[in-house]
Amino acid sequence: MPGVKLDPIDRKILAELQADGRMTNVDLSQRVGISAPPCLRRMRALEEEGLIRGYHADVDERALGFDVMVFAMIGLKSQAEEDLEAFEALAQSWPLVRDCHMLNGEIDFILRCVAPNLSTFQKFLTDHLTSAPNVASVKTRLVIRTAKREPGVPFELLDQTTSV
Repeated sequence: MPGVKLDPIDRKILAELQADGRMTNVDLSQRVGISAPPCLRRMRALEEEGLIRGYHADVDERALGFDVMVFAMIGLKSQAEEDLEAFEALAQSWPLVRDCHMLNGEIDFILRCVAPNLSTFQKFLTDHLTSAPNVASVKTRLVIRTAKREPGVPFELLDQTTSV
């Protein structure tokens, strides 16, 4: 949404919701320093603009038994738009794929995958990923540990005159 102008209150609403999407509108309004009705109107406007895409719980994969996280770097045979879109559709259909990003350079896509164990990921790799149409190469990297994983954006870097 380039060019969307946000005032300091809108940025503060976004920052507060990013930090805690479960808070009530009353709590949010108190944190941003306005009354509840205009706070709710602003929040709804931010949702309608697409700046708030949803509200989600940040679950711990490993605590839920998903002990394997893998980054898969995908090279395609063709980068024609219809082939890129076809691969993206496939990636969206695979439950183990949690993130899919198109890159520039040697690698066309990087996928972040989670699985309960290595054999489940290996079965996905051989049955689905490497055999997918238009896939020329797959390189994988097993995550040993995660030092930082922070969703959202660093609102503290935005100054008062920056537009989103």
